[in-house]
Amino acid sequence: MIEHVVMWRFADGEGRTKEEICAYVKERLLALPALIPEIKFMQIGRDVSGTDMSYDMMLVTRFESLEALHTYKVHPDHMAVSQYVKKVRTARVVLDAELDGEGNLI
Repeated sequence: MIEHVVMWRFADGEGRTKEEICAYVKERLLALPALIPEIKFMQIGRDVSGTDMSYDMMLVTRFESLEALHTYKVHPDHMAVSQYVKKVRTARVVLDAELDGEGNLI
C-alpha cells in the first residue's frame, strides 16, 4: 500500500481569503473518494501551531499501488482540484511512502 502525503501553504487569492481557500479545497478533496475508487483512505488536516515552518493544510491518502496513485493523479476530478490549488498555493511538498500489510510505514 502507498501513503501519499501532500502539504500546502496558501495565500489570499482568486477572490478568497486563505481561510476560505482552505475550506474550499478541503470540501473539493473530500468529494473525491466517491468519484475515484482508487482512494482507499483520506484525511485532511489544518495547521494548529502557526509557526514559520508550518504548512496550512495536509492531505493524507492511501492507495493499493503506485499504479492506483497514478490513476488518481490523472483523474479529471482530481485534476480540477489540482489546477485550482496551483493558482493559490505558495508552497507544496509531497511524500509517497510504502506501507506494510499492517499499515506501518516501511
